[in-house]
Amino acid sequence: MVLNGIGGRTVAEAKQRISHREFTGIWIPFLNKRGSIHFGRRIEVAAAQTTAAAYFGRTKERLSAHDFMPHEEKPERKVASGDEIKKMLMGR
Repeated sequence: MVLNGIGGRTVAEAKQRISHREFTGIWIPFLNKRGSIHFGRRIEVAAAQTTAAAYFGRTKERLSAHDFMPHEEKPERKVASGDEIKKMLMGR
């Protein structure tokens, strides 16, 4: 967070300025929902999403943005069964 200017310029400043309650109540949920706030990573994700969309427009092969992000760990793909899909669509 300090690398992005949140809380101060050093770790010591951030520890003084941001309370534990603010960190665990605001920043941890934000980072879990939105991901990293590192500017370079945001650019990499945007470029990968654009590349995946352009690639999909030219071929029928379905690739995700993770296929174009060499520095990102790829998530495990889970194949849902027919019953699981029905449950998801029915809201159960």
